[in-house]
Amino acid sequence: MANTTRIPRPDISQIVPMGRDPASVRKRIEGMEHLLEGLIKIPGTNQKLGLDVILDLIPGIGDLVGAALGSYMVWEARNLGMSKAQMARMFGNVGVDFALGLIPWVGAVPDFFFRSNSRNLKIIRKHLDKHHPSTAVVEG
Repeated sequence: MANTTRIPRPDISQIVPMGRDPASVRKRIEGMEHLLEGLIKIPGTNQKLGLDVILDLIPGIGDLVGAALGSYMVWEARNLGMSKAQMARMFGNVGVDFALGLIPWVGAVPDFFFRSNSRNLKIIRKHLDKHHPSTAVVEG
């Protein structure tokens, strides 16, 4: 028999916080925003490119997937008890992002500048900083 070495699998709860507490939610939505808006730094610029813009290059389906991922952040906001007005604003951002992305190929350009997920993260952070200040992360 061949000698098989077993590679340990990482504990997913260490990578993605699974709790419903505000600190875990903050980490998840910050991770989602990074994935969607800031995954790759464009060389020679300060601009970042994320999965949201890349998905816009796939006509139709890419826009739906991007909107679903953006809606996940709004779902997390609901779990935090954010107001309906805040969630409506966030869904509006996702809707504008979706509408911009419906223009095949060209829709990625305005989507690159609109960054609905970054806007939604800002709304959620403001809520968390006000209602759950212990979750705030000091960046330096």
